[in-house]
Amino acid sequence: MKTRRAGGLTRFWGLIEGQEGGGRNTGYYMILGSSLALTAIGLLMVLSSSSVSAISKESSSYGLFIRQGVFALVGVVLMLVLARMPVRLYRRAAWPLLGLALVLLLLVLTPLGVTVNGNRNWIELGGIRAQPAESAKLAMAIWGAHVLATKSRLVGDWKHALVPVVFPGAALILLFVLLGHDVGTLLVFVLIVATLLFLGGAPKRIFVLGGLAGIVGVIGVFAFSDNRMGRLNAWLQIDCEGNSACYQPMHGFYALASGGWWGVGLGQSRQKWNYLPEAQTDYILAIIGEELGLVGALVIVVLFAVMAIAMYRVAFQSHDTFVRVATGGIMAWFIGQAFINMGMVTGLLPVIGIPLPFISYGGNALVICLCAVGVVLAFARQSANNEPPSTTRRKTHQSA
Repeated sequence: MKTRRAGGLTRFWGLIEGQEGGGRNTGYYMILGSSLALTAIGLLMVLSSSSVSAISKESSSYGLFIRQGVFALVGVVLMLVLARMPVRLYRRAAWPLLGLALVLLLLVLTPLGVTVNGNRNWIELGGIRAQPAESAKLAMAIWGAHVLATKSRLVGDWKHALVPVVFPGAALILLFVLLGHDVGTLLVFVLIVATLLFLGGAPKRIFVLGGLAGIVGVIGVFAFSDNRMGRLNAWLQIDCEGNSACYQPMHGFYALASGGWWGVGLGQSRQKWNYLPEAQTDYILAIIGEELGLVGALVIVVLFAVMAIAMYRVAFQSHDTFVRVATGGIMAWFIGQAFINMGMVTGLLPVIGIPLPFISYGGNALVICLCAVGVVLAFARQSANNEPPSTTRRKTHQSA
Protein backbone atom coordinates (compact mmCIF):
# COMPACT_ATOMS: atom_id res chain seq x y z
CA MET A 1 0.00 0.00 0.00
CA LYS A 2 2.76 2.42 0.95
CA THR A 3 4.71 1.59 -2.25
CA ARG A 4 1.60 2.15 -4.38
CA ARG A 5 0.93 5.49 -2.64
CA ALA A 6 4.54 6.62 -3.10
CA GLY A 7 4.36 5.65 -6.77
CA GLY A 8 1.21 7.70 -7.21
CA LEU A 9 2.83 10.75 -5.60
CA THR A 10 5.88 10.34 -7.82
CA ARG A 11 3.73 10.23 -10.97
CA PHE A 12 1.73 13.25 -9.79
CA TRP A 13 4.87 15.33 -9.28
CA GLY A 14 6.30 14.02 -12.55
CA LEU A 15 3.35 15.60 -14.36
CA ILE A 16 3.91 18.90 -12.55
CA GLU A 17 7.68 19.05 -12.93
CA GLY A 18 7.93 17.60 -16.44
CA GLN A 19 8.96 14.17 -17.59
CA GLU A 20 12.54 15.23 -18.24
CA GLY A 21 13.03 16.35 -14.65
CA GLY A 22 13.84 19.88 -15.69
CA GLY A 23 11.51 21.25 -13.04
CA ARG A 24 12.98 19.46 -10.02
CA ASN A 25 13.00 22.75 -8.13
CA THR A 26 9.26 23.26 -8.51
CA GLY A 27 8.77 22.94 -4.74
CA TYR A 28 11.25 25.78 -4.18
CA TYR A 29 9.29 28.19 -6.37
CA MET A 30 5.93 27.06 -5.02
CA ILE A 31 7.05 27.82 -1.47
CA LEU A 32 8.64 31.11 -2.49
CA GLY A 33 5.65 32.19 -4.55
CA SER A 34 2.99 31.28 -1.98
CA SER A 35 4.85 32.95 0.89
CA LEU A 36 5.41 36.16 -1.09
CA ALA A 37 1.78 36.16 -2.26
CA LEU A 38 0.51 35.72 1.31
CA THR A 39 2.82 38.51 2.50
CA ALA A 40 1.63 40.86 -0.25
CA ILE A 41 -2.03 40.13 0.50
CA GLY A 42 -1.30 40.61 4.18
CA LEU A 43 0.21 44.05 3.58
CA LEU A 44 -2.79 45.07 1.48
CA MET A 45 -5.28 43.90 4.09
CA VAL A 46 -3.32 45.43 6.99
CA LEU A 47 -3.60 48.76 5.17
CA SER A 48 -7.33 48.30 4.65
CA SER A 49 -8.22 46.92 8.08
CA SER A 50 -6.04 49.29 10.14
CA SER A 51 -6.60 52.59 8.34
CA VAL A 52 -9.46 53.69 10.59
CA SER A 53 -7.96 52.67 13.93
CA ALA A 54 -4.50 53.97 12.91
CA ILE A 55 -5.73 57.47 12.12
CA SER A 56 -7.38 57.67 15.54
CA LYS A 57 -4.21 56.56 17.36
CA GLU A 58 -1.43 57.91 15.14
CA SER A 59 -0.82 60.86 12.85
CA SER A 60 -1.50 58.91 9.65
CA SER A 61 -3.82 56.15 8.52
CA TYR A 62 -0.78 54.54 6.86
CA GLY A 63 1.18 54.18 10.13
CA LEU A 64 0.67 50.47 10.77
CA PHE A 65 0.95 49.65 7.07
CA ILE A 66 4.31 51.40 6.71
CA ARG A 67 5.62 49.69 9.82
CA GLN A 68 4.47 46.29 8.56
CA GLY A 69 5.98 47.04 5.16
CA VAL A 70 9.39 47.73 6.69
CA PHE A 71 9.28 44.44 8.58
CA ALA A 72 8.17 42.64 5.40
CA LEU A 73 11.15 44.05 3.52
CA VAL A 74 13.55 42.98 6.27
CA GLY A 75 11.93 39.54 6.38
CA VAL A 76 12.20 39.01 2.62
CA VAL A 77 15.89 39.97 2.64
CA LEU A 78 16.58 37.57 5.53
CA MET A 79 14.57 34.85 3.78
CA LEU A 80 16.68 35.12 0.63
CA VAL A 81 19.90 35.11 2.65
CA LEU A 82 18.87 32.06 4.69
CA ALA A 83 17.80 30.27 1.50
CA ARG A 84 21.43 30.33 0.32
CA MET A 85 22.85 28.83 3.51
CA PRO A 86 24.09 25.22 3.48
CA VAL A 87 22.01 22.84 5.57
CA ARG A 88 24.95 21.82 7.77
CA LEU A 89 25.09 25.36 9.19
CA TYR A 90 21.55 25.02 10.52
CA ARG A 91 22.53 21.87 12.38
CA ARG A 92 25.53 23.61 13.89
CA ALA A 93 23.30 26.51 14.99
CA ALA A 94 20.62 24.27 16.56
CA TRP A 95 21.80 24.44 20.18
CA PRO A 96 22.69 28.17 20.12
CA LEU A 97 19.25 28.92 18.64
CA LEU A 98 17.52 27.00 21.43
CA GLY A 99 19.62 28.77 24.07
CA LEU A 100 18.83 32.19 22.60
CA ALA A 101 15.12 31.34 22.45
CA LEU A 102 15.06 30.33 26.11
CA VAL A 103 16.88 33.53 27.15
CA LEU A 104 14.39 35.68 25.23
CA LEU A 105 11.45 33.81 26.77
CA LEU A 106 12.97 34.32 30.20
CA LEU A 107 13.16 38.09 29.54
CA VAL A 108 9.35 38.14 29.29
CA LEU A 109 9.22 37.45 33.03
CA THR A 110 11.55 40.37 33.80
CA PRO A 111 10.66 44.10 33.87
CA LEU A 112 11.24 44.08 30.10
CA GLY A 113 8.10 41.96 29.73
CA VAL A 114 4.88 43.60 28.55
CA THR A 115 1.30 42.41 29.06
CA VAL A 116 -1.03 42.79 26.06
CA ASN A 117 -4.70 41.74 26.24
CA GLY A 118 -4.06 39.69 29.37
CA ASN A 119 -1.11 37.77 27.92
CA ARG A 120 2.42 38.50 29.11
CA ASN A 121 4.28 37.33 26.03
CA TRP A 122 6.04 40.47 24.77
CA ILE A 123 9.29 42.26 25.55
CA GLU A 124 9.89 45.93 24.85
CA LEU A 125 13.30 47.49 24.35
CA GLY A 126 13.95 50.93 22.94
CA GLY A 127 10.31 51.39 21.96
CA ILE A 128 10.32 48.19 19.89
CA ARG A 129 8.14 45.27 20.93
CA ALA A 130 8.88 41.66 20.06
CA GLN A 131 7.25 38.33 20.87
CA PRO A 132 10.01 35.84 21.80
CA ALA A 133 7.67 32.87 21.35
CA GLU A 134 7.75 33.44 17.58
CA SER A 135 11.49 32.93 17.36
CA ALA A 136 11.18 29.97 19.74
CA LYS A 137 8.92 28.21 17.21
CA LEU A 138 11.66 28.27 14.58
CA ALA A 139 14.34 27.37 17.12
CA MET A 140 12.27 24.41 18.33
CA ALA A 141 11.77 23.08 14.79
CA ILE A 142 15.48 23.24 13.95
CA TRP A 143 16.81 22.05 17.31
CA GLY A 144 14.27 19.24 17.70
CA ALA A 145 14.98 17.99 14.18
CA HIS A 146 18.72 18.09 14.81
CA VAL A 147 18.46 16.07 18.02
CA LEU A 148 16.08 13.49 16.53
CA ALA A 149 18.26 13.12 13.43
CA THR A 150 21.35 12.63 15.59
CA LYS A 151 19.57 9.98 17.69
CA SER A 152 17.67 8.46 14.76
CA ARG A 153 18.69 4.88 15.61
CA LEU A 154 17.58 5.28 19.23
CA VAL A 155 14.30 7.18 18.84
CA GLY A 156 12.33 3.93 18.80
CA ASP A 157 13.01 3.78 22.54
CA TRP A 158 10.55 6.13 24.24
CA LYS A 159 13.21 7.41 26.65
CA HIS A 160 15.45 8.58 23.83
CA ALA A 161 12.43 10.02 21.99
CA LEU A 162 11.45 12.17 24.96
CA VAL A 163 14.91 13.19 26.22
CA PRO A 164 15.99 15.90 25.55
CA VAL A 165 13.42 16.97 22.91
CA VAL A 166 10.42 16.95 25.28
CA PHE A 167 12.22 16.97 28.63
CA PRO A 168 13.73 19.46 29.20
CA GLY A 169 13.68 21.24 25.78
CA ALA A 170 10.02 21.60 24.86
CA ALA A 171 8.94 21.47 28.51
CA LEU A 172 10.90 24.64 29.34
CA ILE A 173 9.49 26.50 26.34
CA LEU A 174 5.94 25.41 27.13
CA LEU A 175 6.39 26.43 30.76
CA PHE A 176 7.46 29.97 29.82
CA VAL A 177 4.57 30.28 27.34
CA LEU A 178 2.10 28.98 29.92
CA LEU A 179 3.36 31.46 32.52
CA GLY A 180 2.47 34.18 30.01
CA HIS A 181 -1.10 32.79 29.77
CA ASP A 182 -0.81 32.42 25.96
CA VAL A 183 -2.86 29.29 25.29
CA GLY A 184 -2.98 29.82 21.52
CA THR A 185 0.81 29.82 21.19
CA LEU A 186 0.96 26.83 23.53
CA LEU A 187 -1.23 24.82 21.13
CA VAL A 188 1.02 25.70 18.19
CA PHE A 189 4.09 24.52 20.10
CA VAL A 190 2.34 21.24 20.92
CA LEU A 191 1.63 20.75 17.20
CA ILE A 192 5.27 21.43 16.31
CA VAL A 193 6.66 19.04 18.92
CA ALA A 194 4.15 16.29 18.08
CA THR A 195 5.03 16.54 14.38
CA LEU A 196 8.77 16.42 15.12
CA LEU A 197 8.33 13.28 17.21
CA PHE A 198 6.04 11.62 14.66
CA LEU A 199 8.39 12.23 11.73
CA GLY A 200 11.38 11.36 13.89
CA GLY A 201 9.97 7.87 14.49
CA ALA A 202 8.87 8.09 18.13
CA PRO A 203 6.76 5.18 19.49
CA LYS A 204 3.02 5.52 18.96
CA ARG A 205 2.17 5.06 22.64
CA ILE A 206 3.78 8.44 23.31
CA PHE A 207 1.11 10.13 21.20
CA VAL A 208 -1.71 8.21 22.89
CA LEU A 209 -0.54 9.19 26.36
CA GLY A 210 0.28 12.71 25.18
CA GLY A 211 -3.19 13.08 23.69
CA LEU A 212 -4.85 12.03 26.95
CA ALA A 213 -2.64 14.43 28.91
CA GLY A 214 -3.48 17.19 26.44
CA ILE A 215 -7.22 16.68 26.89
CA VAL A 216 -6.85 16.91 30.66
CA GLY A 217 -4.66 20.01 30.26
CA VAL A 218 -7.19 21.76 28.00
CA ILE A 219 -9.99 21.05 30.47
CA GLY A 220 -7.86 22.46 33.27
CA VAL A 221 -6.90 25.57 31.30
CA PHE A 222 -10.55 26.44 30.70
CA ALA A 223 -11.90 25.31 34.06
CA PHE A 224 -9.57 27.50 36.13
CA SER A 225 -9.92 30.69 34.10
CA ASP A 226 -13.08 32.79 34.07
CA ASN A 227 -11.90 34.60 30.94
CA ARG A 228 -11.43 31.37 28.98
CA MET A 229 -14.70 29.94 30.28
CA GLY A 230 -16.38 33.07 29.00
CA ARG A 231 -14.84 32.47 25.57
CA LEU A 232 -15.94 28.84 25.65
CA ASN A 233 -19.49 29.90 26.51
CA ALA A 234 -19.36 32.45 23.69
CA TRP A 235 -18.33 29.69 21.29
CA LEU A 236 -21.23 27.53 22.50
CA GLN A 237 -23.58 30.56 22.32
CA ILE A 238 -24.44 30.29 26.01
CA ASP A 239 -25.83 33.42 27.70
CA CYS A 240 -24.46 35.82 25.08
CA GLU A 241 -26.62 38.66 26.31
CA GLY A 242 -24.54 38.99 29.45
CA ASN A 243 -21.24 37.71 28.04
CA SER A 244 -18.90 40.33 26.59
CA ALA A 245 -16.80 37.56 25.03
CA CYS A 246 -19.57 37.10 22.44
CA TYR A 247 -19.00 40.58 20.99
CA GLN A 248 -15.87 39.88 18.93
CA PRO A 249 -16.95 36.57 17.29
CA MET A 250 -20.42 37.96 16.63
CA HIS A 251 -19.07 40.93 14.71
CA GLY A 252 -16.70 38.58 12.91
CA PHE A 253 -19.77 36.66 11.72
CA TYR A 254 -21.38 39.92 10.65
CA ALA A 255 -18.32 40.71 8.54
CA LEU A 256 -18.27 37.30 6.87
CA ALA A 257 -22.02 37.36 6.25
CA SER A 258 -21.85 40.83 4.70
CA GLY A 259 -19.13 39.75 2.28
CA GLY A 260 -21.13 37.07 0.50
CA TRP A 261 -19.42 35.58 -2.56
CA TRP A 262 -17.56 38.60 -3.89
CA GLY A 263 -17.36 40.99 -0.94
CA VAL A 264 -18.39 44.60 -0.49
CA GLY A 265 -15.21 45.88 -2.13
CA LEU A 266 -11.62 46.46 -1.07
CA GLY A 267 -11.47 49.13 1.64
CA GLN A 268 -15.27 49.17 2.09
CA SER A 269 -15.49 47.15 5.31
CA ARG A 270 -17.98 48.41 7.87
CA GLN A 271 -16.78 46.29 10.78
CA LYS A 272 -13.30 47.86 10.75
CA TRP A 273 -14.85 51.14 11.96
CA ASN A 274 -14.09 50.12 15.54
CA TYR A 275 -16.86 47.51 15.62
CA LEU A 276 -14.63 44.44 15.30
CA PRO A 277 -11.80 44.25 17.89
CA GLU A 278 -8.35 43.18 16.62
CA ALA A 279 -9.47 43.64 13.02
CA GLN A 280 -5.89 43.88 11.71
CA THR A 281 -4.49 41.01 13.82
CA ASP A 282 -6.49 37.99 15.01
CA TYR A 283 -9.61 38.76 12.97
CA ILE A 284 -8.09 39.97 9.72
CA LEU A 285 -9.65 36.99 7.90
CA ALA A 286 -13.09 38.37 8.76
CA ILE A 287 -12.18 41.66 7.05
CA ILE A 288 -10.88 39.70 4.04
CA GLY A 289 -14.17 37.82 3.90
CA GLU A 290 -16.16 41.05 4.18
CA GLU A 291 -14.23 43.03 1.56
CA LEU A 292 -13.20 40.26 -0.85
CA GLY A 293 -15.94 37.75 -0.13
CA LEU A 294 -15.77 33.98 0.04
CA VAL A 295 -13.61 33.94 -3.09
CA GLY A 296 -10.99 36.14 -1.43
CA ALA A 297 -10.95 33.98 1.69
CA LEU A 298 -10.59 30.84 -0.43
CA VAL A 299 -7.55 32.35 -2.15
CA ILE A 300 -5.87 32.47 1.27
CA VAL A 301 -6.80 28.84 1.90
CA VAL A 302 -5.45 27.78 -1.50
CA LEU A 303 -2.14 29.60 -0.96
CA PHE A 304 -1.64 27.84 2.37
CA ALA A 305 -2.54 24.54 0.69
CA VAL A 306 0.07 25.18 -2.04
CA MET A 307 2.66 25.92 0.63
CA ALA A 308 1.78 22.74 2.53
CA ILE A 309 1.97 20.58 -0.60
CA ALA A 310 5.31 22.06 -1.62
CA MET A 311 6.80 21.63 1.87
CA TYR A 312 5.57 18.06 1.96
CA ARG A 313 7.32 17.56 -1.39
CA VAL A 314 10.59 18.91 0.01
CA ALA A 315 10.39 16.53 2.96
CA PHE A 316 9.31 13.58 0.78
CA GLN A 317 12.13 14.16 -1.71
CA SER A 318 14.93 14.51 0.82
CA HIS A 319 17.06 11.63 2.11
CA ASP A 320 18.21 13.71 5.11
CA THR A 321 16.33 12.94 8.33
CA PHE A 322 17.07 16.42 9.67
CA VAL A 323 15.56 18.06 6.58
CA ARG A 324 12.45 15.89 6.67
CA VAL A 325 11.75 16.44 10.36
CA ALA A 326 12.52 20.19 10.38
CA THR A 327 10.42 20.82 7.26
CA GLY A 328 7.53 18.90 8.81
CA GLY A 329 7.80 20.92 12.01
CA ILE A 330 7.73 24.24 10.14
CA MET A 331 4.84 23.05 7.98
CA ALA A 332 2.88 22.02 11.09
CA TRP A 333 3.54 25.48 12.56
CA PHE A 334 2.25 27.40 9.54
CA ILE A 335 -0.68 25.17 8.61
CA GLY A 336 -1.67 24.39 12.20
CA GLN A 337 -1.67 28.05 13.22
CA ALA A 338 -3.56 29.04 10.06
CA PHE A 339 -6.16 26.34 10.73
CA ILE A 340 -6.63 27.45 14.33
CA ASN A 341 -7.05 31.09 13.29
CA MET A 342 -9.48 30.26 10.49
CA GLY A 343 -11.44 27.94 12.77
CA MET A 344 -11.59 30.68 15.40
CA VAL A 345 -12.90 33.30 12.95
CA THR A 346 -15.45 30.98 11.34
CA GLY A 347 -16.73 29.67 14.68
CA LEU A 348 -15.35 26.14 14.42
CA LEU A 349 -13.09 26.78 17.42
CA PRO A 350 -13.27 29.07 20.47
CA VAL A 351 -11.54 32.44 20.31
CA ILE A 352 -8.03 31.97 21.71
CA GLY A 353 -6.25 34.97 20.20
CA ILE A 354 -3.86 33.65 17.58
CA PRO A 355 -2.85 35.54 14.41
CA LEU A 356 -2.94 34.32 10.81
CA PRO A 357 0.65 33.69 9.59
CA PHE A 358 1.95 36.15 6.94
CA ILE A 359 -1.40 37.99 6.91
CA SER A 360 -2.07 39.45 10.37
CA TYR A 361 -0.38 42.62 11.55
CA GLY A 362 2.75 41.92 13.57
CA GLY A 363 6.24 42.71 12.33
CA ASN A 364 8.10 40.31 14.61
CA ALA A 365 5.89 37.36 13.62
CA LEU A 366 6.15 38.19 9.91
CA VAL A 367 9.96 38.37 9.98
CA ILE A 368 10.27 35.03 11.78
CA CYS A 369 7.79 33.37 9.41
CA LEU A 370 9.78 34.57 6.39
CA CYS A 371 13.00 33.38 8.04
CA ALA A 372 11.42 29.95 8.49
CA VAL A 373 10.49 29.96 4.81
CA GLY A 374 14.12 30.77 4.01
CA VAL A 375 15.22 27.70 5.98
CA VAL A 376 12.84 25.45 4.03
CA LEU A 377 14.02 27.02 0.77
CA ALA A 378 17.57 26.05 1.73
CA PHE A 379 16.33 22.50 2.26
CA ALA A 380 14.58 22.58 -1.13
CA ARG A 381 17.80 23.67 -2.82
CA GLN A 382 19.68 20.76 -1.24
CA SER A 383 17.04 18.25 -2.36
CA ALA A 384 16.92 19.66 -5.91
CA ASN A 385 20.72 19.64 -6.22
CA ASN A 386 20.90 16.04 -4.96
CA GLU A 387 23.26 17.07 -2.17
CA PRO A 388 24.01 14.29 0.36
CA PRO A 389 22.55 14.50 3.88
CA SER A 390 24.24 16.97 6.19
CA THR A 391 25.57 14.23 8.49
CA THR A 392 26.98 12.29 5.55
CA ARG A 393 28.73 15.33 4.22
CA ARG A 394 30.30 16.04 7.58
CA LYS A 395 31.55 12.46 8.01
CA THR A 396 32.95 12.38 4.45
CA HIS A 397 34.77 15.64 5.06
CA GLN A 398 36.25 14.41 8.33
CA SER A 399 37.47 11.13 6.81
CA ALA A 400 39.08 13.02 3.92
